[in-house]
Order: sequence, then structure tokens, then C-alpha cells
Amino acid sequence: MKDREYEELLDRALSQLPANIKSNESRFVIPDAKVFIEGKTTIFDNFDAICNYINRRPEYVMKFLVSELGTAGRIEGNRAIFQGRFSHDEVQHQIQRFIHEYVLCWECKKPDTHLTRMERVWVLKCDACGAVRPVAKIKGGGGR
Repeated sequence: MKDREYEELLDRALSQLPANIKSNESRFVIPDAKVFIEGKTTIFDNFDAICNYINRRPEYVMKFLVSELGTAGRIEGNRAIFQGRFSHDEVQHQIQRFIHEYVLCWECKKPDTHLTRMERVWVLKCDACGAVRPVAKIKGGGGR
């Protein structure tokens, strides 16, 4: 087969592919955190929406964020309020860390997991591949 023939066949095949091909990883795209600073407090406006998206209880996510940011915070309605000034990037980074540790399966990298307690240990159980692994207990901190 000549190079020209091959390129024509390749172009024809590529033109017939659907425009919206998505990889398996792209189905789990975390919404961007809406964070703004008001005086000496930081407000995480879409906190509840992100908790619902990752299928984790807001209390767990809040406990993690408060501990990792080293501050006090509270949940008011659909948003989280932290004492102190934290940038969007700082909050987004902590959300990514939470997802990596407490949401994504370490085996198949899918978000189809849930936290459960086996005896005295919290574990992350994957509904997609069946993998089970222990997770670190979220340290309390900051205050309420």
C-alpha cells in the first residue's frame, strides 16, 4: 500500500468517528469550587453540590477540609464557611486530595466507591471492581 493511499484511508476513517468520543476517566469531572473571600472568612459556595457529586456526606468532607486547612469552619445551608483567607487553589487542592484518598478506587481509578466500616477500620469499597482498602481516619481539628 502506498503512503498516499494509507493517508487517504486514515483520513476517511477519522472523518467517520463520532465527534464526542469520551474516555472512561472523563465521565468523572469535579465541578470547580466556587470560593470567595469576604473579610477574614472564606466562603465555599458550591460545597453541597460537590459533596453530592462525589457522593460523600458533607460532614466528612468538612471535617477533612477543616483539618487540612488548619482552621475552624462550619456548614451553613449549601456552603461551607472557613475562618481565615484561603485561595481558590488551596481549597481546590484539598478537594482533590480528599477525592484521591476517600473517593477514587486505587485499583481501577473509578469513583464508584463507598466508605464502610469493617470491624474497627474504615475501608473504601469499590462497587465497580470489588477492591477493598483501608483509609486513614479523618482527624478532627479546627473546631466548629
